[in-house]
Amino acid sequence: MTKPFLSVVIPAYNEEHRILSTLEGLDEYLLKQPYTWEVVVADDGSTDQTTKVVKKFSKGRSNFSLQSIPHGGKGSAVRAGMLFAKGEYRFLCDADLSMPIQHLKRFLPPKLTRFDIALGSREVVGAHRFGESPIRHIQGRFFNLFVRLIAVPGIHDTQCGFKCFRDEVAISLFSLQRCNGWGFDVEILFLARKLGFRMIEIPIDWHHNPNGGSQRLQDGFLMGLETLRLRWNAFRGKYGILN
Repeated sequence: MTKPFLSVVIPAYNEEHRILSTLEGLDEYLLKQPYTWEVVVADDGSTDQTTKVVKKFSKGRSNFSLQSIPHGGKGSAVRAGMLFAKGEYRFLCDADLSMPIQHLKRFLPPKLTRFDIALGSREVVGAHRFGESPIRHIQGRFFNLFVRLIAVPGIHDTQCGFKCFRDEVAISLFSLQRCNGWGFDVEILFLARKLGFRMIEIPIDWHHNPNGGSQRLQDGFLMGLETLRLRWNAFRGKYGILN
């Protein structure tokens, strides 16, 4: 395949029960688009039938590929998928496709121009959340406040699983990434701010999946630690960029 206009990168870990519907939805939507595209599933060492499902679906579909890596965490899978992808634009997509795929056009030209990173947001004007408990929402807001104070001021939703990067921006950022866990989003946006990349938040409709991979309290604590660690790494010059 020549360099496609769009790469959709899906990090996956034990997603056998929902990855098929996500791939089918992407295939149905993208086949109708005027641009060239690919879908890359970055499997993070799944122990269930995820790879089998993806391989079976991808057979005979040259636009779909599976990248299998040893289990290292969501951040590790995202980094591998983003650096493996070839698209001019590289769209990070959660395996549960909790955003209507029709919103994808909001992240791409000609709908959106003059950006380096387009961030799906559940918090800016025009966004809508569905099916999320008030407690979970409040926990997320506390974490975001912490992130804005420590690392990425001005970004209302760092953890949304839908983000679009221009190719050279993706290569620059994910080559620098060190965080392998859930806190990789904060690290990438922190680095993007340091490097002067243009970021814009895009309102989306988001449907909460109660069977999602994140355990809010535990993963929130780990993400907090990773946020502090990235500031320490930056202070020590580990990224090779200005503090």
